[in-house]
Amino acid sequence: MEESILLGIQEHLRSPYLDPVMIFITHLGDSGWFWVVLTGIFLVFLGTRKMGATSALALLLSLLINNICLKNLVARIRPYDRIEGLVRLVGEQVDFSFPSGHSATSFAAAFVIFLNLPKRYGIPALVLAGLIAFSRLYVGVHYPTDVLFGMLSGIFCAVLAQFLVGRFWGRKKDLIE
Repeated sequence: MEESILLGIQEHLRSPYLDPVMIFITHLGDSGWFWVVLTGIFLVFLGTRKMGATSALALLLSLLINNICLKNLVARIRPYDRIEGLVRLVGEQVDFSFPSGHSATSFAAAFVIFLNLPKRYGIPALVLAGLIAFSRLYVGVHYPTDVLFGMLSGIFCAVLAQFLVGRFWGRKKDLIE
């Protein structure tokens, strides 16, 4: 079924006009750079510093859980190496396929934004995360289950980070006194 979905996207959705847009969107998730920069901006300003710390922790949790642990434990081969006729639109990926790190990172940071900022910022962040996740299918480098698990894992990391930062933020003062 996953093969059919990926070949269907390649056959019916790819176009010379949409390809460069989706390649650009997928590159926003490379090494989580977009979300890392955004998190850094949040950390600079006092009013968003706690959210920045939450996003940083969510990104760190996502890196540890998804990219360091699960990718190497599951060791799933990329779909373009397995599916006859699937053409990738970006360079060869150096790590394993499951789970999608782009999806996990994007949803980790975007869900923190969704939980902490007004919806006029939170919803676009989730839409961008969804586009980055879908772009991984579009460019042919992930299976749908890689992306789905990455999304769910990213949300889990965001919720866990929200809980931990909420519980311990400001405790430094309490510990000193």
